[in-house]
Amino acid sequence: EEKAGKFQLADKGTLFLDEIGNIPLNLQSKLLTVLQTRVITPVGPNAGMPVDIRLISATNKNLSQMVAGNQFRQDLLYRMNTIQIHLPPLRERIEDLDDIAAHFLAVYSRKYNKQGISISGDALLKLKKRAWPGNIRELEHTIEKAVILAENEILGPDDFLSGAEDVALYNHPETLEEMEKKMIISALKRN
Repeated sequence: EEKAGKFQLADKGTLFLDEIGNIPLNLQSKLLTVLQTRVITPVGPNAGMPVDIRLISATNKNLSQMVAGNQFRQDLLYRMNTIQIHLPPLRERIEDLDDIAAHFLAVYSRKYNKQGISISGDALLKLKKRAWPGNIRELEHTIEKAVILAENEILGPDDFLSGAEDVALYNHPETLEEMEKKMIISALKRN
């Protein structure tokens, strides 16, 4: 079955490449060639196909340090780095947590058909005290889990496990029955 690739699909539009710092060196050279020539060669045909894309990329790595360590191509960095926006991790902009949590709450309350759910002020204070090593994705997962397990319309502090409780509760290989038992016992202790 013939299938269009990501560059082909993004033609006359925007291509977002996430975690660009994780691309191996051999693929970096291919990406550089496409960005320089604006031509791709799909699998199968030998003829190149022109593409017109706007590239947006993201990474949590310091690409300049990776260039110095020969882990990222300097010419690719120069080709991609027209405009750079540094977005600090969540722990360095904790004042944004309320808005981000509200967004994820709206998304997951719709997804799981739990309209009208909200987060209490005390719960938000608890969330703001976490270090968030997993950044926005960790907050998103935390909100989703709380919505799934919500028994009330207002999520309180006890609806959000702390990082240590999370690890203790979920980070051990167990059977489904053992995990369910731990979750039930934890819920009983909290309530």
